[in-house]
Amino acid sequence: MSNQLVLSCQNVRKSYVQGKETIDILRGIDLDVVAGETLAIVGASGSGKSTLLNILGALDAPTSGEVSIAGQKAASLKEKAKAKLRNAHVGFVYQFHHLLPEFTALENVAMPLVIKGESPARAQKEAATWLERVGLGHRLSHKPGQLSGGERQRVAIARAIAPRPSCVLMDEPTGNLDPESADSVQALLWELVKDNQTAFVLVTHDPALAREMSKSYRLQDGHLIREVDSLSM
Repeated sequence: MSNQLVLSCQNVRKSYVQGKETIDILRGIDLDVVAGETLAIVGASGSGKSTLLNILGALDAPTSGEVSIAGQKAASLKEKAKAKLRNAHVGFVYQFHHLLPEFTALENVAMPLVIKGESPARAQKEAATWLERVGLGHRLSHKPGQLSGGERQRVAIARAIAPRPSCVLMDEPTGNLDPESADSVQALLWELVKDNQTAFVLVTHDPALAREMSKSYRLQDGHLIREVDSLSM
């Protein structure tokens, strides 16, 4: 693992106003993520884990505080530049795959590469390579409705990793998978970390999965608390 900082936030706070009441979701979050690091965030439902992940990926703005992606402050950028920064450095994988149902697995994975500026032919060639790596080289022309849950999630991971982002943010990526598919997805993550120095920030309800990460945090009462039973300890 290198010491290259790929994602960071300082004193991030997030509040919502409901009627006359202000609800504090995040109460001063500090976090640094370096290349090749695997980091888990656990916590009760409604604790703000997904909110934090969206803020880290510059999909949502904090009420106050600062988020930097690859050394650039997200808040200082206009939306077009922010989207370009996000597309270059951050991948997203959700509990529900969010694949486009009318496109094949190959087309779904190629799409972010085309958006990034690659030619359609080169994008499809790279997409095929990544789908082969996730064990789906024989399913290139299949649409999401023709794939199992585990296969759809592997397509989503290939789509997230194909543009070679610095960091992938994952929200309960194995939450809807059977144990065998979940194990397959986890093995794939470790391979990607080893081969590409990709950093992963993973929101999960699974304490066993969290303990396998290099760092594990609990989000509780709006604060991020370091757990002491991860692999790095």
